[in-house]
Amino acid sequence: MNKRQKNILIDSTTVIIITVIAVVAMINLKNWVNRSEAIRAMEHLGQIVLQYRKNYGSVPPESYVDRIKEDLEGYARLGEVNYRAQWIDFESTSDEILAYTEKHRTSWLFGKGYVVLHLDGRVEWMDKQEFENLLAQQQSPMEIEMLRK
Repeated sequence: MNKRQKNILIDSTTVIIITVIAVVAMINLKNWVNRSEAIRAMEHLGQIVLQYRKNYGSVPPESYVDRIKEDLEGYARLGEVNYRAQWIDFESTSDEILAYTEKHRTSWLFGKGYVVLHLDGRVEWMDKQEFENLLAQQQSPMEIEMLRK
């Protein structure tokens, strides 16, 4: 192989490597943006729920949340929200999961997980296993039965 062929091969390989790195970076950036927007929408929902609790002393019913969630900024990236208000009572702790949504998008930086709204209005990203363990601790047998149907 002569010097010109080696240069062409090295240049082509460099371009391919840079392209692969750029594509992977863009996919992860897109997933990061989607996750951030979902968290922001859930935070907005949390503010609305906290305001409702301040005004009326309890969490809003699911019909109320269904009406307002489509108006949330970033709602499209939030996905299907599972709202657990019917399982919340006066004895529930502030760490109780009030609402959550599963994010199916996977990337090398962000694995599968859930955007979780706690009763105290705190929103966080939880890995799938961590979320499932916490939810299992908080679910009543009646709630589990309802979810199976």
